[in-house]
Amino acid sequence: MSYILSQDNISMSMSEVFWTGLYSSLIGFAIAIMASCYKSKCSKIDVGCIHIERDVEAEEQIDQNPIQSNSRL
Repeated sequence: MSYILSQDNISMSMSEVFWTGLYSSLIGFAIAIMASCYKSKCSKIDVGCIHIERDVEAEEQIDQNPIQSNSRL
């Protein structure tokens, strides 16, 4: 059984590569933003209609003592 590559098949695979790359990049960018937000020391964040208030001091203690915080689980 022979398979002949047509222009439609090639363009479809190139389109899939483009969309896969685009989605992967967007997900990577979102993860990088979340990591940056986690490492920031802001206790209140207001973005549009989203309001986040967090306990930064408790997070610092957990980051400084990861072994002790895991033993509580």
